[in-house]
Amino acid sequence: MIRPVQLKDASALADLYNYYVINTTITFEETPINKEEMGNRIQNHSPEHHWMVVDLDNKIIGFAFANSWKNRSAYRFTKEISVYIAPDHQRNGWGKQLYTKLLMILQKEGIHTVLAGITIPNESSIRFHESMGFEKVAHFKETGFKLKKWLDVGYWEKKLDN
Repeated sequence: MIRPVQLKDASALADLYNYYVINTTITFEETPINKEEMGNRIQNHSPEHHWMVVDLDNKIIGFAFANSWKNRSAYRFTKEISVYIAPDHQRNGWGKQLYTKLLMILQKEGIHTVLAGITIPNESSIRFHESMGFEKVAHFKETGFKLKKWLDVGYWEKKLDN
């Protein structure tokens, strides 16, 4: 079931997210977060920063959320979105279902442009985003340093029909 995040999900979300923090360059966060920090992130998100989770038999196996792109008012119709799926549940359509739900909500709220930042290389994420209608619009070289290597970041965008 896909549903809005609840504070009780904080521990499960932190555990899922920390896999990516510790083992991958998908997120540029380098220090694992605890359930209190994840709880703060959940509590402090504003209503327009939707967090959705996949709750499969009372186990959180994925989540997606939207953030403001920049804090200047002219950017108010643009959001950046992210998705994280538990490694043992990937390639089962959960990311697509989360993004589909999240994009529908954002479109109803008048969001015009959605952006996704992807660490390069990450062919799986690139294929996923492009299958959802995103197209590459930017490539920044060596903008992050994690796991003892310099990393590029690309941005993909999708226009929502409003």
